[in-house]
Amino acid sequence: MTTVIQSASLAERLRASGRFASVESTEDQIRCRALDVESEAFYFLASTERGLLVGFETPDRWLSESVEADLYHSSDSLDELLEESLDELEWPVDEVPVTNFRHYRSEDLRYVFEHPLPTHGDPEDTAAIWMLAYEATFHELGDVAGGDDED
Repeated sequence: MTTVIQSASLAERLRASGRFASVESTEDQIRCRALDVESEAFYFLASTERGLLVGFETPDRWLSESVEADLYHSSDSLDELLEESLDELEWPVDEVPVTNFRHYRSEDLRYVFEHPLPTHGDPEDTAAIWMLAYEATFHELGDVAGGDDED
């Protein structure tokens, strides 16, 4: 399934969605820059020793905290919000439920939210749906949604 990361058609599909400022593909990762976010922020699909992961990352502590604050004050968890986004993209949430996310600060000082990518159906479709669902979910949270605390 790691070859899905090297798929030119997946990268083009993500570009064509218009949901990302840019899409870059390397041997082990696809990185999509968040659209309309002043801070550096990316959605990613990465091949790791734990399998394929989909996620959102930023080095900006304030951006991460704005997302965390929205999640804290929401009646829904990140998993539930992601499940709603996946359902809207016609992902079979009843057959393949969303697993728990991880949130941490990486060794390279990035704040990361991530989920393991499930193995279900066509790997390229799965990757595209989850990347788009991640964008749809985070686009509604904190300063990713366009909030601005600075003047």
